[in-house]
Amino acid sequence: MIRSKERDKELRTAQVSDLCRRRLLGYADSFSELAKSFDRQFEAVRKDRETVLTQRRLWEDRQVISGHLNEMAKIMTEAACEVLVFQPMESRRRKLLTQALAEEGIQVDGPCYVPRENGRRAIVLTMSTHRGSKVSVDEAADMISVLLDKRMQPSVTSPYVVEAEPQSFLLEEETGFVVLTGFSKAVKEDEAVSGDNYAVLETEKGRMTVMLSDGTGSGETAGRDSGSVLDLMEKMLEAGYGTDTAINMVNTALFAVGEDGNHPTLDICDIDLYEGNCQLRKVGGAVTFLKRGVEVEALATGNLPLGVFGQLEIQPICRKLQDGDYLVMVSDGVVDAFGEDSCEKDMASAISGIQDRNPGEIAERLLRMALCASGGRVRDDMTIGVIGIWKT
Repeated sequence: MIRSKERDKELRTAQVSDLCRRRLLGYADSFSELAKSFDRQFEAVRKDRETVLTQRRLWEDRQVISGHLNEMAKIMTEAACEVLVFQPMESRRRKLLTQALAEEGIQVDGPCYVPRENGRRAIVLTMSTHRGSKVSVDEAADMISVLLDKRMQPSVTSPYVVEAEPQSFLLEEETGFVVLTGFSKAVKEDEAVSGDNYAVLETEKGRMTVMLSDGTGSGETAGRDSGSVLDLMEKMLEAGYGTDTAINMVNTALFAVGEDGNHPTLDICDIDLYEGNCQLRKVGGAVTFLKRGVEVEALATGNLPLGVFGQLEIQPICRKLQDGDYLVMVSDGVVDAFGEDSCEKDMASAISGIQDRNPGEIAERLLRMALCASGGRVRDDMTIGVIGIWKT
């Protein structure tokens, strides 16, 4: 561990050791050089159409491999050069914190501030209990909030319980918005398994990500394909990949496999819970609706599903959310149930008239409306996800 000190602000930094950094940078250089060996201009050796198409396909596969190797090199370089900035807690507050929690049976060591965006600060500290007792991290966070006169909440990566064994905890400032989600599904008639899947992720930095994927066709195979897409996306986002990078890597993986019948859609809603900013990314996904009171806005782009092209150019749809807004994400089976000519308009009208406030109840009501509009038939899998956002 290497540390330096700035006298002005008493900021300190921590980064990986020289040995680890050199090894990571060495690995990154190796991946970069390997990527260059795949990165060549396409040249057809023979002129007949079938051979040229085969050669072109092999060249495209090499470009996919080259892109993945370059991305790995980039991530390793970032990890090697990453610097954590922290600031020791003021001695008066540190003493107040340690003494007050000690009276509650909690031992605190090394409390520090970690700077965040827009002037926010997280707190990292080590906590343990005396005499083998256990205290929930939420209770400990409440005590710390009172002592510091600032609402703090445990990060999603922190342990749930403070125990006798010392553990590190990260407490973030309470977000400005809170989000609730609700989902409702209907499986295509004559099928036992839905081809749609969804996932909800919450990061430690106050971001909520909701994903919806519709597999090609319906049934078990479609469900497995869409589920695999979401599993890969979850793992990449949790590993620190950017959203656009993760989407492109999943896309190129499907493109390289080259299965004509495997082109799932991907709908991503990413919300900043501190500022209320929302970004929608659609890769073949159906329209999303933003409900603000009785006003409803349809949000859509014209992207094709995953795996159709080797590279994607994703233009996020950005909106500033307000207290009481709802986002309604749907698979195309829901939109199609409202008809062909004015389905989006009819669905927007249906959403506008809904008075329920609970996201789960809104999703259930909207599904019943879709079934009614289709005459009770479920001609395709239907999935509805509703995201409600409120100021804290």
